[in-house]
Amino acid sequence: MAWARLVPGATDSLRWRAGSWRKQLLLLWGALCFCPRPAEALVEGLYCGKLVCYDVLGVSRDASKAEIARAYRQLALRYHPDRLRDPDPDGRGAESAQEKFLLIATAYETLKDEETRKDYDYMLDHPEEYYSHYYHYYSRRLAPKVDVRIVILVTVCAISVFQFFSWWSSYNEAINYLATVPKYRIQATEIARQQGLLNRAKEKGKNRRSKEEIRKEDEEIIKDVIKNKIDIKGGYQKPQIYDILLFQILLTPFYLCKYIGWYCWWIYCFNIKGQEYGEEEKLYIIRKYMKMSQSQFDSLEDHQKETFLERQLWIRENYELYKLEQEEELKKKMAMDPRWKRYRRWMRNEGPGRLTFIDD
Repeated sequence: MAWARLVPGATDSLRWRAGSWRKQLLLLWGALCFCPRPAEALVEGLYCGKLVCYDVLGVSRDASKAEIARAYRQLALRYHPDRLRDPDPDGRGAESAQEKFLLIATAYETLKDEETRKDYDYMLDHPEEYYSHYYHYYSRRLAPKVDVRIVILVTVCAISVFQFFSWWSSYNEAINYLATVPKYRIQATEIARQQGLLNRAKEKGKNRRSKEEIRKEDEEIIKDVIKNKIDIKGGYQKPQIYDILLFQILLTPFYLCKYIGWYCWWIYCFNIKGQEYGEEEKLYIIRKYMKMSQSQFDSLEDHQKETFLERQLWIRENYELYKLEQEEELKKKMAMDPRWKRYRRWMRNEGPGRLTFIDD
């Protein structure tokens, strides 16, 4: 390098070039280490693994469905494990035939379906999209065979049928119970007598029935009157088909639009125009304060609702005062209840955490 001393600036030029090459080598090493390399088109575990499914069946990528099916049948007959039971010289005849048969079946399953074949062809043409190929492969492999919408529809229908029949069973049990309640039984008996259902002439001769048969018939008449003539509210109402889950889902848009319209009407009438509440609106506010459902509120007696209106419970301050009064009254009743007194005495003397031995 003696000539570098004779040429002015030669040493600086060599040092700059050496530094530039070092930088380029570092950049190349970083790119090889940290940049992801493009994936291979054929990945083990996807479709036919490292083999091309078209080559496994011996067809081209332009082959039709009929050609693919024909090639599959021929290869399946040739490599079926039942036809190659005799072992090879290396002792792997049946085992290798089974592996070959499974590979042929996998290739056919991949190429016979149009969507799966499109995904496979896309994988062959775009090997760099490694994770996308895994997603498409397993999303189709693990996807349910039955349409999810059909499963949801059948489930909703089954729940609705069970719901409807269980409601009818509960309703019949409620009618049987109400037939024993004096309030409803007296009303039903009076209505039945007014309609002449219980005023029968005495039977004579062979057609005369026993007292037990007459009693059962009268009981059925009273139950029918309770079902059809008496206004039963709350949890004892007759089940309607529109209350089941299926119709509730179908009518959800209608109910939503109805609620939005009602809410806009409420805001316009009472918040903007400042109109006074009607009786129905007052009872609605009281029911919301009490956190009761519509069926629970309907089961209340009429005189209770009249008391609510007389005390103006739709006003928040009046309702809070009424609530405190009810709590105090409940405390007094519990204090006078003999069972509650026994419970408090037991908690004071024995307590929940003590062990006692009682000699019988």
